[in-house]
Amino acid sequence: MRSLKLRPGSGKIIRRILSHIRKYRLLVVFSFLLALISVVLTLFIPVLIGQAVDEIVSPGKVDFTGLSEKLMLLLGCALTAGAAQWLMNHINNKLTYRMAEDLRVEAFNKMEVLPFSYLDQKPQGDIVNRIISDTDQFADGVLMGFTQLFSGVLTIIGTLLFMLSIDPLITLAVVVLTPLSFFVSGFVSKRSYKMFYKRSEAAGRLSALSNEMIDKIKLVQAFGYEDEARRRFTEINSDLEKYYRTATFYSSITNPCTRFINALVYAAVGVFGAIAAMNGMMSVGNLTSFLNYASQYVKPFNEISGVVTELQNALASAGRVFEIIDAPAPAYDKEGASGLENVRGEVGFSGVSFSYNKDVPLIEGLSLDVKPGQRVAIVGPTGAGKSTLINLLMRFYDPDSGHISLDGRDSRDILIQSLRENFGMVLQETWLKSGTVRDNIAYADPDASEEAVKRAAHEAYADKFIEQMKDGYDTVISEDGGSLSQGQKQLLCIARVMLKLPPMLILDEATSSIDTMTEQRVQKAFAKMMEGRTSFIVAHRLSTIREADVILVMKDGHIIEQGNHEELMAKHGFYHDLYMSQFAQ
Repeated sequence: MRSLKLRPGSGKIIRRILSHIRKYRLLVVFSFLLALISVVLTLFIPVLIGQAVDEIVSPGKVDFTGLSEKLMLLLGCALTAGAAQWLMNHINNKLTYRMAEDLRVEAFNKMEVLPFSYLDQKPQGDIVNRIISDTDQFADGVLMGFTQLFSGVLTIIGTLLFMLSIDPLITLAVVVLTPLSFFVSGFVSKRSYKMFYKRSEAAGRLSALSNEMIDKIKLVQAFGYEDEARRRFTEINSDLEKYYRTATFYSSITNPCTRFINALVYAAVGVFGAIAAMNGMMSVGNLTSFLNYASQYVKPFNEISGVVTELQNALASAGRVFEIIDAPAPAYDKEGASGLENVRGEVGFSGVSFSYNKDVPLIEGLSLDVKPGQRVAIVGPTGAGKSTLINLLMRFYDPDSGHISLDGRDSRDILIQSLRENFGMVLQETWLKSGTVRDNIAYADPDASEEAVKRAAHEAYADKFIEQMKDGYDTVISEDGGSLSQGQKQLLCIARVMLKLPPMLILDEATSSIDTMTEQRVQKAFAKMMEGRTSFIVAHRLSTIREADVILVMKDGHIIEQGNHEELMAKHGFYHDLYMSQFAQ
């Protein structure tokens, strides 16, 4: 097993795989027993062939009765061995793809709890490639390992025992030549693992680039980025081809080399066996059996060399999947955390400091008290920390220092699912899922009635364009909204929140993609929706937040002004200048 100790951490990967296999140890035992039955019966066949040959002494001196018995027994062994092999393959398929399913689910579940700081640093295509393609590569390698490794090892041991029972001296010659196969296998596997890992990495980068280009194809064409996109694609594709070709080269030389060594073994058996038969030390039937065993003995080395190559690929792929599973994830729900009940909507920030990059301060020492039912608008230039405040409120990120409270409780003492269920969000960046219009509106409440869905669409002023679509609420749309305009996609997102109104709302540039006339109607719907609910409104268009109870003016991560519209305008400060800059003639 030299080939599995190729780089630091590979032993850990193997132990992790074995821990996943332990769950299905009963299937492993059945697979091993079936492999044993198949191998023993297969190895008994050359004995029967040799005995059948010895029944043919010379022309006219053939024991047809004994020959028939041997042939019938041989047929029974072959059929039973084939059935055991088929059942073993079936169990191995079940075992490996269940393991792959478990691994994929584990990776997907981990992805859902990973911090945004981790996901922000990883290309989406690479993560998808790890969960899907790398898991498939892992399953293929493990399947080949189970299917051929058990049978191969048992065949080698079994043939040696049978050959020893026939002629120990010739068996010794076979064993002496055997280490050459291990040398070739070790030489190849040391070089193939690294190439397979780099190949998986390159495939991940290529998936990430393809996903990026397809998702933003309009921007790519609008900015004339096609040539640069092709250059990047060609560069990564060239790396992938290079690593794939190198890995394939090393893996492909294994079989010819081991076949050459196996031919030497078979030739040695033939020469020494023929000499023994000529000297009367071995019957022709025994020589026939020995040649069959020599052929069966060398065959598993070809298969195992292929298994070793596939296992290198499986280990490399599993390592990339385990990187996601092992990524550090914060314990969002600490011990003793509980859910929110009878939420009033009181929110407090106390000495909160936070930055995405520890070397670049963003929010420092922010304190804020929001009373239940208040409408709080947050304004300021780009990069002031407005959306960051929302991220902290929703616990997409936790503050570096200080604490945030809801109804007087530290947000970290609240179950995160309960916290987020009590907020409704409409973001500037629309998100739709592949499915019907109805599915998208009922995303937070799949059991919502038809009447409730239509009422939410009506309140969001989305019902008119929905009813004009070919299949109305049953129209299937893609995740990018297909032919829907940006404004129409935004209205669907607003309707989604309208359907299930929680006690607190976050509107982050919620009307930025809507025309002015529709915005006026939606603002009326928002006003009704926000009645009695604590609401946080992030806006660049200051005309939309004039009716807010409190306006927070942020700059460089600090609240520099605070008050309602009239109070802030009267101060003739930063807000006044910001407001006038939008309406200056």
